Amino acid sequence: MALMSRDKDTGAGSGPGSGNDTSAYWAFLSYSHADSDHADWLHKAIETYRVPAGLVGRLTANGAIPKKLSPIFRDRHELAASSDLGQGIREALGRSRFLIVLCSPSAARSNWVNEEIIGFKKTHGEDRVLAAVIDGEPWASRMAGREAEECFPPALRVHVDRRGKVTSRAAEPIAADLRESGDGPQTGLLKLIAGMFGLGLDDLVQRDQQRRQRRLTYIAAASIAGMAVTSGLAVFAFDKRDEARDQRREAEGLISFMLGDLRAELEPINKLTALDKVGAKALAYFEKQDKSELSDEALAQRSRALTLLGEIATTRGDLDGALARYRESMDSTAELVRRVPDSPLRLFDHAQNVFWVGDTALKRGQIREAEQSMREYKRLADRMVALEPDNAKWRMETKYADSNLGVMLQERQDFAAASRQFEAALRTVEGLTATFPNNRDYRLSLPETLAWLADAQFGEGKIDEAIAKRRRQIQILETLVRRSPDDMALQIRLLPARRMLGRWLVSTGDVANGTALLSSAVALGQSLIAQEPDNSLSVEYTAGAKLDLARVLLLERQIDSSSALIDEACSLVEHLISLDSSRTSAREYRVSCSAMRSRISIERRQPADALRWAQRSLAEAQLITPTQAILRQENLVRANSMLGFSYHAAGNLAAARAAWETALIAWPKVITDDPRQIASRMELLKALGRDAETRSMADSLRAMGYKINI
Repeated sequence: MALMSRDKDTGAGSGPGSGNDTSAYWAFLSYSHADSDHADWLHKAIETYRVPAGLVGRLTANGAIPKKLSPIFRDRHELAASSDLGQGIREALGRSRFLIVLCSPSAARSNWVNEEIIGFKKTHGEDRVLAAVIDGEPWASRMAGREAEECFPPALRVHVDRRGKVTSRAAEPIAADLRESGDGPQTGLLKLIAGMFGLGLDDLVQRDQQRRQRRLTYIAAASIAGMAVTSGLAVFAFDKRDEARDQRREAEGLISFMLGDLRAELEPINKLTALDKVGAKALAYFEKQDKSELSDEALAQRSRALTLLGEIATTRGDLDGALARYRESMDSTAELVRRVPDSPLRLFDHAQNVFWVGDTALKRGQIREAEQSMREYKRLADRMVALEPDNAKWRMETKYADSNLGVMLQERQDFAAASRQFEAALRTVEGLTATFPNNRDYRLSLPETLAWLADAQFGEGKIDEAIAKRRRQIQILETLVRRSPDDMALQIRLLPARRMLGRWLVSTGDVANGTALLSSAVALGQSLIAQEPDNSLSVEYTAGAKLDLARVLLLERQIDSSSALIDEACSLVEHLISLDSSRTSAREYRVSCSAMRSRISIERRQPADALRWAQRSLAEAQLITPTQAILRQENLVRANSMLGFSYHAAGNLAAARAAWETALIAWPKVITDDPRQIASRMELLKALGRDAETRSMADSLRAMGYKINI
């Protein structure tokens, strides 16, 4: 969890004792007596934290940053059954700039903690309350059967109005998670301190990391020099060994931050180079360690660093490099599952790598390998939910698993079965989004699931339902983009959504609105490529949008404009291939590029050029490996069909008929209700003069609402 953001405090000074602030304490530490050990640690950690020298004196919205955060007020007595805070406590609350609440099930049941929160909110408002989770689960009170795990005290979960009155309106406290499964103690501590300073977390951690690196250097130099001078410093060496152990824990805490919060800040603005450096630095640290002696948490962090590097390689189109990272990471998480087989957290980490291995196979068109990974992923997700049935995060994993299996079924063109999987996934994510409306992952997953369901329904021939789902998807994404206009990841998701809806609208006869959507997709894609030229997703999606818009312009007889767009799209395809020659979509786009150039040549009455481009299209289709059976068949049909039209334009009717017959032979054995397939087959049958079959297919398309094949 991230630390709550804070608005500028009106009238706030530079800190306790600064001369323009009457606060006696930087913070009031509120906790249950049962959590005294955690309070001891946190109290000491905050008061002894040495602020990096480069930050001391910096002016922020909270005033000038001091050298130390001291004193911190900590009451050592439990209220028991009484609800009267007492004068001393009220005064301390009033003279404290912040309230830090140690959140646990014990704290949630403590009258004392609850009254301290109310007292502080009445005096200072809500934006100075910092929550630190040490045990239990936030909002477990909303989960049937898990109410006893709630860690947020009641007063933390509700708003206090301007008059200081406690209301029934729910608040949404966001907390630093000090648990090992969350931010971890070190990163959680830095989050709390950053909140009190009014700093961005990355500012504090970067300075803190630099200081620690210098300190480690001094310690190492002193140790080496000492051992070289005399063996009489053995005791000193033992002390340094203990200190080094502490430093390793601190370094691992910083790496946890790098792989968590810093990554979260860099991903929305799509800074791949910076992310790459983050992952590489984290991995370099672990490579220096003896892997057999790594703790479970350190091994898990090493795995996360490898996964991060794999994801970056995937985004850049380096599928070979990505797969190597994912497999290495998967070996680590498999070992962790072996060590702790009933840990949902370890199962979760392992499932992520299983997914990425399957996703890489899918991108390469290796459907069988991808399906094997996705079924294993589903098994792991079901196991997580079996261990913790009410855990929302694990329920979300089952949603992902259902979606992944739906993708596999869709790749096999079993659209009806795929729709059922996606509908199950949609029900899960809609329920989670309704329960947790501020969860970004759930909000993003909803439009993604709608997109998959829309594609499956279109494949079933349910065009109106598919278009409705796409419209809903775009509405959600556009709302999110308006809220976060600099989030490139959101814009990348919006691009193919507009493209597909534009295609479908054109195919139903709504050419004007469809063309407008395709044009907006192209414009968005060009903007994204200008910001990140090597982002393979932006390149791929923009190339596809340009090819689709070129098809529409060709139907509208705008030959020159269509040709120019085809050239732009095909240039992007070559760039995509330079990023990763094994990418399935790049090969398919090459087939389309040559086929469309052939059609342009036919329109320009250049039969020799048309034939040359059609033959190139066929050669590209033949390069698609037999393991990608359906993709290979579809592209062979497209290429041979275009070859037939090219021969026909050249006056070679026998060769044209032979090419069309070959296209029919290459047709996928599974005949579906997908209107795009029906339209393509109808075009072939019409060319071959099989009028009765053509009329039957035309009737089917009209019944679906499909009018134009693009």
